[in-house]
Amino acid sequence: MDVIQAILYPLYFFQIAIFARVIVSWIAPPQSGGLENPIVRLIYQVTEPILSPFRMIIPRVGMFDFTPLFAMLTLLAVIGILESQR
Repeated sequence: MDVIQAILYPLYFFQIAIFARVIVSWIAPPQSGGLENPIVRLIYQVTEPILSPFRMIIPRVGMFDFTPLFAMLTLLAVIGILESQR
């Protein structure tokens, strides 16, 4: 396994985790007790370090949080750059 591939695997994982967080937030929002589930709590703990820097830059628009979208787009850009280097 080369270095680029070793970097890509965690990026793929974070991309899937952010997508899972978006889906979970629709099904079991944290305000309605969704964080009581250990799997949901794990998804939030894994993705929060990635999403929190985006929250400092991008404000919420009403009840919509666009930080997962911008985080996914950033991850896609980084993945694209790294894959082009292989």
